[in-house]
Amino acid sequence: MIRIAALAIVLLVTAGALAQSVQPPLQPGGSARVVTVVDGDTVLLDRQLQGSAQVRLVGIQAPKLPLGRKNFSKWPLADRSRLALEKRLLGQTVNLKFGGRRIDRHGRLLAHLYLDNGDWVQGEMLRDGMARVYSFADNRALIGQMLALEGAARQARRGIWAEPFYRVRNADSLEGLFGTFQVIEGTVRDAQTVRKMTYLNFSDDWRTDFTISITRRALKSFAALGLDPLTLKGRKVRVRGWIKKRNGPLIEASHPEQIEIIDK
Repeated sequence: MIRIAALAIVLLVTAGALAQSVQPPLQPGGSARVVTVVDGDTVLLDRQLQGSAQVRLVGIQAPKLPLGRKNFSKWPLADRSRLALEKRLLGQTVNLKFGGRRIDRHGRLLAHLYLDNGDWVQGEMLRDGMARVYSFADNRALIGQMLALEGAARQARRGIWAEPFYRVRNADSLEGLFGTFQVIEGTVRDAQTVRKMTYLNFSDDWRTDFTISITRRALKSFAALGLDPLTLKGRKVRVRGWIKKRNGPLIEASHPEQIEIIDK
């Protein structure tokens, strides 16, 4: 079982982490009973709380089901992930807690879920390899604990981490992955700020290589933690996000917890 009190001393990301942030206490959001498990990270409650009865388990991304989307291919282990969450939550009372933005653009509550015995649902799903960390600039609470749990599951090849579909990608081998969410590792070959944008490049040719971009606005969250992305030159890092095509493949880093330093 995963209880937040037991994780309080975990570093923000992992040993050698990019950052350690001060996390304000989560805010209570009420309790309700789970009546439907939509997929591995979304549930329906028996009543509305703060204007919605649908909850997106903030901070994680489970394997996706089509859910009526045309031409959408089911991700590997999507059914297993949904069943794992259903076994854990269906008919159970959950306590909602908020650590950032409370409602997404689809009208779903963005909450951490806890059972009455104190078990932290996001932590359990990550520990079992039934989801991966999926964070946002306006919802950064508990990312360190979540990344630590994900890392342990990945090392043990539990759940999704035994599936090639979810493997950590090499920064040099990203062909055909535009428009997908990936976890990527590589060495930063160059780091510089051009006009209002900071770029971390992973080869000598910025026109075709993998790049991490960081806007001036996003840099404020790095600076608040005493971080300078330019110092990552020569370091091996792990980054996660949606791959866009801008010259070569690119991920926009909107907050420092997207990037982990993995060399010693």
